[in-house]
Amino acid sequence: MRIVVALGGNALLRRGEPMTADNQRANIRIATEQIAKIHPGNQLVIAHGNGPQVGLLSLQAAAYTSVTPYPLDVLGAETEGMIGYIIEQELGNLLDFEVPFATLLTQVEVDANDPAFKNPTKPIGPVYEKAEAEKLAAEKGWAIAPDGDKFRRVVASPRPKRIFEIRPIKWLLDKGSIVICAGGGGIPTMYDEQRNLKGIEAVIDKDLCSSLLAEQLEADLLVIATDVNAAFIDYGKPTQKAIAEAHPDELERLGFAAGSMGPKVQAACEFARHTGKVAVIGSLADIEAIVQGTAGTRVSTAKPGISYR
Repeated sequence: MRIVVALGGNALLRRGEPMTADNQRANIRIATEQIAKIHPGNQLVIAHGNGPQVGLLSLQAAAYTSVTPYPLDVLGAETEGMIGYIIEQELGNLLDFEVPFATLLTQVEVDANDPAFKNPTKPIGPVYEKAEAEKLAAEKGWAIAPDGDKFRRVVASPRPKRIFEIRPIKWLLDKGSIVICAGGGGIPTMYDEQRNLKGIEAVIDKDLCSSLLAEQLEADLLVIATDVNAAFIDYGKPTQKAIAEAHPDELERLGFAAGSMGPKVQAACEFARHTGKVAVIGSLADIEAIVQGTAGTRVSTAKPGISYR
């Protein structure tokens, strides 16, 4: 099978952990131990988040004022390279020496007229007191929003339209390579009035980009790995139930929160609808069972309704 695995941020950094290189490597080692189990007989593409890593670079830039901070697209490219390097090394240590790897910096086109640009919602970078946030917003043209009792910069999160490197990703897969790409939802880019491609200050949702990636690669399975073993109704309550299988129409009616499971459900539903294939939301620890069809929340158009476990 051709499988796209979208790693959640917890695969790179646990909540509350210091963002050291050693901690990230240790977490990636745990993740790759699971991914290695499904390599035999399958073609693998690995996507991943990069929010904490971009946030750290933003903090470092804020501390060094001698140069203008690098834009988000450049920070995204830097983190794609860093995270891909560690995944390649840790997974390579587990697989046969002859297995080839490639990490691709992945440019993803967005629409300049996407309504998200008029309503920035994605928080990035450090937190500020209100007065400082307002001062920075005036100086730099930022949009800001409350974050608890502090404020943060917010940027647009437009939908991904096109993955520019899709052809080389296919070529690499056809040659037996494991490909790491579309990190952090890819590097957001758009065409200017002269039809020149340029980066843009935005953040693309990682799961929606992974869904588009899997669709364009004609993948057989999309695995959206997160820190729970399924999508739940009434999550955290005594009445919570894990969803075993669902048609996209039924799953979307449940109204998952935009800030947590919502984007993962949307991504899984879009892949299932557009391809007729299966998307699964579940825990990386269950990835063997997910591939075998016995774990996670399986989203498919094969049959109507919804079932629980």
